[in-house]
Amino acid sequence: MSTDILIERTGPVWTLTFNRPEKRNALTHAMYTALVDALDAARADPQVRAVILTGAGACFTAGNDLQDFLRTPPTGPDSPVVRFLRAIIDFPKPLLAAVPGVAVGIGTTLLLHCDLAWAAPAARFELPFVRLALVPEGAATHLLPLAVGAKQASAMLLAGEALDANTVARLGLINGVVDADALQAHVRAQAERLAELPPQALQQTKALLRAPQRAATLAALTAEIQAFGRQLQSPESRAAMQAFFSRSAPSRTPPSETAPSTPPRQEPDRP
Repeated sequence: MSTDILIERTGPVWTLTFNRPEKRNALTHAMYTALVDALDAARADPQVRAVILTGAGACFTAGNDLQDFLRTPPTGPDSPVVRFLRAIIDFPKPLLAAVPGVAVGIGTTLLLHCDLAWAAPAARFELPFVRLALVPEGAATHLLPLAVGAKQASAMLLAGEALDANTVARLGLINGVVDADALQAHVRAQAERLAELPPQALQQTKALLRAPQRAATLAALTAEIQAFGRQLQSPESRAAMQAFFSRSAPSRTPPSETAPSTPPRQEPDRP
């Protein structure tokens, strides 16, 4: 198991932590593979009743590691990122998120597949796909308008508008805002409360909640990945990537360095 994904097994609740704080928890293909393996294990284990996703340090995730992405573009259903998205869409048990800080790109879109989520006051949510000449993923083009309304989804997806935690809570993308020092304990308490409920009834209720949107969600996921792969090979995407790496990398740092040190509001990181 990759050390970039930590698994804490505490009774019926597992916590999966994005553990790459020096890169603001930017996600690599290896991390996605480790997440899929962990989710599959949690799904198969009858003793596991709930799973929490969180990030190490003061960041949730700055999104995908673009250098890693460009080496192996996610162009098919067997791509690690697509397998991860399918895993969270299909995960039958309660899936919760504790968002301690910046959530860029997939760091925000994955929340659309979590049943419950809370964030610290410093969290920021941003979807800079278009600025990188890319398109959204995670069925966001279908699910985000349902979650926050069509006009707000357009502001987030077309203009890449960044939102703070209180705004995102008001819109309903997360359940609420919790002090940073209490966030992990609060989300764990919610997971443990769910773990005490009758598991079959809980899982059937989740399945019923998701059933009306399932076909449309999977169709949107497929369409987005196809468009993402095409766009990633486009001249405008290559130009946007070159401009991104030129801006984000200090002169002494080669372009392969993935994580800029600028605050989340000043410089979006990656989809």
